[in-house]
Amino acid sequence: MQAPMTHTRPLRSFTFIVALTASGAWSVPAAAQTLSGVAAQSASAQPSAAFDGVVEALRQTVIAAQVSGAVVQLTVKAGDRVRAGQVLLRIDARAAEQTAAAGDAQVLAARAAQEVAAKEYARQQQLFAQQFISQAALDRATAEHQAAQAQVAAQLAQAGVARTQTGQYVVQAPYAGIVAQVPVALGDMALPGRALVEMYDPAALRVTASVPQSMATSWTPATPLRIELPGLLETRRWPTPTRVEVLPTADPATHTVQVRAELPAGLEGAAPGQFARLWLPQPPGRGASVWVPAQSVVRRAELTALYVLDANGRPLLRQVRLGRSDGDRIEILSGLAAGERVATEPQIAARSR
Repeated sequence: MQAPMTHTRPLRSFTFIVALTASGAWSVPAAAQTLSGVAAQSASAQPSAAFDGVVEALRQTVIAAQVSGAVVQLTVKAGDRVRAGQVLLRIDARAAEQTAAAGDAQVLAARAAQEVAAKEYARQQQLFAQQFISQAALDRATAEHQAAQAQVAAQLAQAGVARTQTGQYVVQAPYAGIVAQVPVALGDMALPGRALVEMYDPAALRVTASVPQSMATSWTPATPLRIELPGLLETRRWPTPTRVEVLPTADPATHTVQVRAELPAGLEGAAPGQFARLWLPQPPGRGASVWVPAQSVVRRAELTALYVLDANGRPLLRQVRLGRSDGDRIEILSGLAAGERVATEPQIAARSR
């Protein structure tokens, strides 16, 4: 017996083109996404160049030991703010105090000898007036009296030196400032010339940079100069210099001169040794600068580039050379012309190529 024949409908085949994202969700291909772009802007302001510098303190002191002895008291550490005359450390002064006490005793002995010599001199004068002694005896009494006076003066000077050295065993702050470094520890041996404390005045700081002589000579006080402190917050990153000084001497090896720009007093976060930049206006003759949003810059290893949109809106990766930053925008020194459109979302542009 034959099995009944079954009739089936032919299946129609459909092709679906989908894309699977990394998270497992289905999405529209990246090429179908719309790229957002912005035109490179041209700035007509006078261009400027940056020169690396360093923050320095106008008043920075290394307090060294003047006497020998062990450090018996250390009252400060690096970063402490101190006032003028505050005790920073003490050195063992017991031997010096005993020397000073011995000097005071020698002064008392010399004064006693001077009193005896003065009385003897007075008696000899009376005897000489009565013609009981000779002129030679009076001269001898006068010399002894003068020698006693000189001995007192010498002992007083030696005692003063001893007392002065006693004061050098207590190290005090010469002015109000911040302790930068304490290279000794409790119990260390202090020797004459050894650094004990380093401190600086935070109210007087400056930025020093080496600038080519050609640019330094063309700069005038009427031309604005900018200071950049990359390590500070954005609100304090661009302080206004209070005074600018160009040193009159040039380095014969590099043909550069030092430019010093003083920072405003009380700038929080600034400290000696920090990295800084000086932005000096360049001489006239250079074209207008081109600026783009900072988020549009692509950095891959040693490559710095932009996704430039062509006439059809397709992104093309182009290498550029960057200049200075100003907020959320950055200067393009070469590789891009004013008016060209760049992609503001490089990650989407990379998937759309």
